[in-house]
Amino acid sequence: MADVAKEAGVSGQTVSRVANGKTNVDDVTRERVLAAMRRVGYRPNGAARALRNGRFRSIGVIISALSTFGNSRTLDAVASAAAAEGFSIVLMPVAKPSQGEVAGAFSRLNEQTVDGVIILIEQHQLDESEIELPQGLPVVVIDAGGRRDLPVVDFDQAEGAASATRHLLDLGHRTVWHIAGPPESYAAERRHDSWQATLKQAGREVPPALTGDWSPGSGYDHGLRLAADLSVTAVFAANDQMALGLLRALHEHGRSVPGDVSVVGFDDMAESAHFWPPLTTVRQSFDEVGKRTVTALLAEISTSPAKPVAITVPTELVVRSSTGPAPAPTA
Repeated sequence: MADVAKEAGVSGQTVSRVANGKTNVDDVTRERVLAAMRRVGYRPNGAARALRNGRFRSIGVIISALSTFGNSRTLDAVASAAAAEGFSIVLMPVAKPSQGEVAGAFSRLNEQTVDGVIILIEQHQLDESEIELPQGLPVVVIDAGGRRDLPVVDFDQAEGAASATRHLLDLGHRTVWHIAGPPESYAAERRHDSWQATLKQAGREVPPALTGDWSPGSGYDHGLRLAADLSVTAVFAANDQMALGLLRALHEHGRSVPGDVSVVGFDDMAESAHFWPPLTTVRQSFDEVGKRTVTALLAEISTSPAKPVAITVPTELVVRSSTGPAPAPTA
């Protein structure tokens, strides 16, 4: 900084003000200082600045099941929202969200000097009593099920599943079958429970749910069974990838979509509009969840901890060509 001050013909205090983005420097002087910085190759020392003001401009993310579509899209949205606020991301994957894994991830993030932590673990283990999160870092959780001791951001999973089920019933289908996600997933559980409750509320028969693992392969395997049952006219799949496998099984068995069977997915992944036929699905705004999560964490970082809040992001039913009126009963 002394070299910059000498090069620009200003005081060291003026250089400090420019380096720290202060506004009490006139434009001409600021440009002179910036030009001097470029000539001498000066770069502000972020680590030193962090030690001085207690902020590292870095957010830790503890995440499991990175390969799933929902988690990867949410992580991408969080990273984009953090970058827009001038923060970087330190990613800490955990293979299994046990007490030891989570505590170890927190310890490693402390060594990385982050300002706060976002937890993206959809499994039930995060809500179990033995999972105690270390104190001392602001934390916001995405998709945390029943956990209420921390700020939580999540989609309105229940309303999304209910809207998908109601849509099929409104088209005249007697009932709606369901390919659910894995039982350890909160999102899968809420979608399943809402599908079931919507059918019961409408006074309709509730078929046995078929449990998948989010993959197209599991949707295909269950689709083979559903395609062979001519009484099946409507299926709600808990995500678009399982819906894709279901569509293949129906096509292979000569069951037309939506003429014989209507199909609804969940997520609205970019490819869903290009399935054949284009998939009716429940849209989740991952970008909005990313923004809300980062905003909530920055509020935790900047102020004293407040009462934990639950932030719910709405979902939207996107109607395309994979759903239609129930077929006429056969004689």
